[in-house]
Amino acid sequence: MSSRVPRAGQGREPLLTVHHLNQLLLVCSVVLLVAVAAVRISSRSGLPSLLVYLGIGVLMGQDGIGDIHFNNAELTQVMGYAALVVILAEGGLGTKWKEIRPVLASASVLALAGVAISVGITAAGAHYLVGLEWRQALIIGAVVSSTDAAAVFSVLRRIPLPARVAATLEAESGFNDAPVVILVVAFSTAGPVEHWYVLLGRIALELAIGAAIGIAVGWFGSWGLKHVALPASGLYPIAVMAIAVTAYAAGALAHGSGFLAVYLASMALGNAKLPHWPATRGFAEGLGWIAQIGMFVLLGLLVTPHELGDDILPALVIGLVLTMVARPLSVMLSLVPFRVPWPEQALMSWAGLRGAVPIILATIPMVNGVEGSRRIFNMVFVLVVVYTLVQGPTLPWLARTLRLGEEGEASDLGIESAPLERLRGHLLSVLIPEGSRMHGVEVHELRLPPGAAVTLVVRDGKSFVPLPTTVLRRGDELLVVATDPVRDAAERRLRAVAHGGKLAGWLGTNGAGAGRSR
Repeated sequence: MSSRVPRAGQGREPLLTVHHLNQLLLVCSVVLLVAVAAVRISSRSGLPSLLVYLGIGVLMGQDGIGDIHFNNAELTQVMGYAALVVILAEGGLGTKWKEIRPVLASASVLALAGVAISVGITAAGAHYLVGLEWRQALIIGAVVSSTDAAAVFSVLRRIPLPARVAATLEAESGFNDAPVVILVVAFSTAGPVEHWYVLLGRIALELAIGAAIGIAVGWFGSWGLKHVALPASGLYPIAVMAIAVTAYAAGALAHGSGFLAVYLASMALGNAKLPHWPATRGFAEGLGWIAQIGMFVLLGLLVTPHELGDDILPALVIGLVLTMVARPLSVMLSLVPFRVPWPEQALMSWAGLRGAVPIILATIPMVNGVEGSRRIFNMVFVLVVVYTLVQGPTLPWLARTLRLGEEGEASDLGIESAPLERLRGHLLSVLIPEGSRMHGVEVHELRLPPGAAVTLVVRDGKSFVPLPTTVLRRGDELLVVATDPVRDAAERRLRAVAHGGKLAGWLGTNGAGAGRSR
């Protein structure tokens, strides 16, 4: 028995040639460039970027100019899960513990009890008003009851809302994906639906496992990154994202909630004051944008527009029940113990943004072969598109109407820390942004703690060693050396001066509100 290696040009053609690879890279790069341009267009017009990306996918699909026939729901689900992991990691890295701690209880209740209330009301509306049988109604109720992390993170961080409202909505969107995924999988499984108490116990167990693993992985990961100096600063962003993905994988393999694990692990990493943090945040945001673009384009490819006609009216009815009845009631009943003012409840009700996550979850019954699953997917797609178009652009108007919009705050400092191993200290790079009250402050008026000093100022492309009387200006970049024991105190003082000016501390400004960005 012998084997013969075919000569060039003989035998079966390879699945992917260099020419095909070049074409694929060209298409991907063009799509990414168009999508990046769409970010600018959406920010100027107020049109949610979600719709732009979905539109790109639809145009590339079989009813569009691309004529690409794509109907692989299983691949879409897998890629959607992967994208959601990255999006939750990016969101967790940007969530500040001191902002979320006061609203942790209310956000958790809203993500659990609120979801249950929303599922029940929406499913009842889908059954009695649209005529779906109960399994299908429960599936669509669970699918659309999760607020979308990508939509919430991208929209709310551009709107100056009260800290309690923004923190509650962000935490809810990070927490509620986990129970909703469990519900959709349970309702989409063949056989009778589990009793409510069995389902409730299963959800509680998976959430507990996911939370424990996420916190443990995040804590050990941050401890390791702070105590092990990596040879290149570019490795820190990669290591942080790798730890976040590890949390998801460990949680899922332990039969817990991987989505909750990745969000909590990322939150632990994001609040650990890791070295080279601005670079890490920028890297995570870039990956988050790529994940969103790829996920939305893929979902746009999966939908078949000419099949949507019969499902538009049912989708609008279900969306109306969800938006005007289910979401407001879930918010009101969940927040009763916390005495949240009515204007804030109204804004939270309207800000229950849906995005790609419900569409991804709608692929679960398709993969499991649930009867009518294609119709469920079509209705969810229409619902998400229509109500995103309505809710996203009107949210700033509603915040102003309810008098909940806050005036723009002074931009926070961008402080990057690099460890100085032999000196047991840190080199802080501080950029003074527009709106910072550090403008006009003399170096000695910073009153940095002993062991910290401004060693260099970079201004207009030129660097110089400052004097105690050097006046700082907007756009200056300061290099501050701080020994390890006073590193945190020096950073707190810099942030306090940036927000309170030279009299920070004397007038009660201590930088407590300075943690919104790092």
